[in-house]
Amino acid sequence: MDRIIRKCLDESVKVKRKILDDPSLLDKIKQTASLIIEAYGNRKKLILFGNGGSAADAQHIAAELVNKFKLERSALPALAFTTDTSILTSIANDYDYAGVFARQVEALVEEGDVVIGISTSGGSLNVLKGIEAAKGKGARTIGFTGKDGGKLSQIADLTVEVPSSDTPRVQEAHITILHIVCFLVERELFSKKI
Repeated sequence: MDRIIRKCLDESVKVKRKILDDPSLLDKIKQTASLIIEAYGNRKKLILFGNGGSAADAQHIAAELVNKFKLERSALPALAFTTDTSILTSIANDYDYAGVFARQVEALVEEGDVVIGISTSGGSLNVLKGIEAAKGKGARTIGFTGKDGGKLSQIADLTVEVPSSDTPRVQEAHITILHIVCFLVERELFSKKI
């Protein structure tokens, strides 16, 4: 058991080391934070969505921004389109599951908002449709994916591709990167001292 634990931790560290050693990926993290900071400066909001563990990550990051990450501060507008089971199931039932995010984008996204779609494969149809709908409304779109980025990397304005195809390692890196983004947003908007 110890060997398996060490192996899993080592794999996670190796993926994060690859991110740390990739200047273009570090720049994409800065760009993500800058887009969100700009949106908040223009009184816009952040929308996040994904499936499974990525849905949980979307909810987690929305909570960090609405409540707080590290600083006592004003609440920031952020929504995860994965939290309302009545909306999700009614859209899936009346239309299809592929439209669960696009329909919410139609109702709630405005020009200038930032929309983050999370898909470790880059190929989740509902995430792709949600990003396409957001682009159609004039939102800035960011994809969070794994190694090759899939179709999401072709349609999002910016794509953060974790250099791994191992879903758990990709998800661990996504949450680490998104925590860094939360830190940068708070620091820029509320205190450059942290």
